[in-house]
Amino acid sequence: MRFLDVILGRSKPVRPDLDQLFGLPSAAITLQAGAGFTPTGAGSVCFASTEGGAFRRIQQDVKDLLDADSGRTAPVTFSQDGYGYTWVLVTRPADDTAALVNDLHAVNTLLEDGGFGPQLLCSLVAFAGGAGGDRPLALVYLYKRGTFYPFAPVPGAAERRDNALELQVRALLADDLRMEKDLSRWFPVWGAPGLVTP
Repeated sequence: MRFLDVILGRSKPVRPDLDQLFGLPSAAITLQAGAGFTPTGAGSVCFASTEGGAFRRIQQDVKDLLDADSGRTAPVTFSQDGYGYTWVLVTRPADDTAALVNDLHAVNTLLEDGGFGPQLLCSLVAFAGGAGGDRPLALVYLYKRGTFYPFAPVPGAAERRDNALELQVRALLADDLRMEKDLSRWFPVWGAPGLVTP
């Protein structure tokens, strides 16, 4: 970083580190032991939509890579949210978080290698549990920051989140994952594929 950047308060963006995703299986064990949340087997990748043949080729490459695996509980699906972002939903048996993380890493890598790195926004792994056993929770990985944050929508409430639970999860996982310190970057991912809210 240059001297003038320091004086003006500018910082270099963090290089994406997809290998941070491999911390999720151990974080899942910590989360289950400390807060009673277990993985649902669902995860997704979100990126800004693009058009054209290159995107269609990448989409087909993702499907070919992941649909060929016979251990998958459901096919890989693509969807678009109300904001125009594309989501890739990947599922695995709930007790195989490592395989789910490998799939999410593969999707991110394919998109990055295909020139779609600047469009990648986040990846998430869904959990359920806590008091009542069906509370939704996601651990969200911010691609451009290389950090994670918890997202806990309140069941049955229109776009309300459980901030106390999110802070509890952040403290619980501080030794397992690189947690995002800037709370203003804890963006809500309402209706994210794989994050089921009862």
